[in-house]
Amino acid sequence: MPFERLRASDVLATTRRLVLRIGARFPSRNLVKVAERLAAVASDVELASRPPRWLRPVRVVTLILIALLTLVTVVSVLALAVELLAGTGSTLGWLQAVETGINDIVFVAVAILFLWLLPTHLERRRILAELHRLRSLAHVIDMHQLTKDPERFAAAFRPTAQTVDVNMTPIEMATYLDYCSELLSLVAKTAALYAERSTDPAVLAIISDIENLTNGMSRKIWQKLALLPRPADTTVTGAD
Repeated sequence: MPFERLRASDVLATTRRLVLRIGARFPSRNLVKVAERLAAVASDVELASRPPRWLRPVRVVTLILIALLTLVTVVSVLALAVELLAGTGSTLGWLQAVETGINDIVFVAVAILFLWLLPTHLERRRILAELHRLRSLAHVIDMHQLTKDPERFAAAFRPTAQTVDVNMTPIEMATYLDYCSELLSLVAKTAALYAERSTDPAVLAIISDIENLTNGMSRKIWQKLALLPRPADTTVTGAD
């Protein structure tokens, strides 16, 4: 249904628009390069969020192998049953034959389970690799806001020889931090694209971890924004 699901194209369009906004406001800062990287990752995720072409042939091959293993197992069990019903051989021979049949069934069941889950495991590895890129990018974005401290605008602030000169006004820093928060939000939204079609518990757990990570980073940014000095409000009063 419309407006009930995230669309990869919309997330990518929003990310590219943010790249232009950051580039227009801070063209000489590396934050725009980080935003460009996020747009590139979002573009890859738009393609990766769809089932890859090689997944269908893998599923077909695994189903064929499962069918062959099942057929061989059924034939073996039927042959063993016929031999036992014929009543030939000693009791010890029957017991050995039954034990062999049970072992074969167990091994075949394990092989069938492995083949059945193989496409899911391959898909999980591919998605987790993409999610790892997004988690790393969130930490890169967080690094860009670390030195943007509002305390430098306090009257009692005294810089040291190791103080980083950010060369920003309070308004510029507020805008910069707001862009960092938007980037983190888009990292979480890009990761959430996989949750639209995946029910894998491992994938959903990583997506939840990324959302919690970006939310925690955004909270730190908003704490800084709350401490930034605001320009004095200009009010117009009527004449007495």
